[in-house]
Amino acid sequence: MAFDPSKYTVAKARPLPVMLLLDRSGSMSGEKISTLNSAVNEMIQSFKTAGQGEVEINLGVISFGDGGATYDFPLQPVSSITSEMSLFANGGTPMGMALRMAKDLIEDKDVFPSKGYRPAVVLVSDGEPNDDWEQPMQDFISSGRSSKCERFAMAIGTSQDDPVLNQFLSGTESKVFLASEASRIRDFFKFVTMSVSVRSKSVDPNKLLPAARNPSSSTAIRDMAKEFGIDL
Repeated sequence: MAFDPSKYTVAKARPLPVMLLLDRSGSMSGEKISTLNSAVNEMIQSFKTAGQGEVEINLGVISFGDGGATYDFPLQPVSSITSEMSLFANGGTPMGMALRMAKDLIEDKDVFPSKGYRPAVVLVSDGEPNDDWEQPMQDFISSGRSSKCERFAMAIGTSQDDPVLNQFLSGTESKVFLASEASRIRDFFKFVTMSVSVRSKSVDPNKLLPAARNPSSSTAIRDMAKEFGIDL
């Protein structure tokens, strides 16, 4: 039998993608956008120590506001991210455009390779979309690869019964996280960070964690942290 040197190389880590869809409309100005930027930067730093070995956490950011939807951080390993998130709030809430962009990216196997683990998609908003969002939402949650993503949603200062964000979570066991004040934005991102980090270290990173599906309170975050030995 011929010698095969490929048998003696370390297997390349499989990506676990995380895509953030972030509202930067005018109503997000002030403390909300500032805290959102800080929470995303903290998430990136936490992910840099979480995805190691056989799993590599990748992160991408789409934001929506003045000028439409923008692909602020192309999907890449968190270890490659050197700049900080610095969104500015202005304009309307073109969520439909952001959903279309996210779906196009997820369906592209050059961006989201088939060998990767189930992506996590996080939608954050503080108000109703002001563009044509119904069909892009339906397409995202009901067809193709995007429909199989793990989904999280946070309503900032509105209601946990937000009909748009609840539609985004339809078909899952997730609940809308309500950030009744800006300081709770960090709680939500800690919860998502923890959920993805635990998945990255599990035997089957494609399997969703029941404990991660209802981030309804800071108590839930602390309980999950304690269960998995993660220090907040």
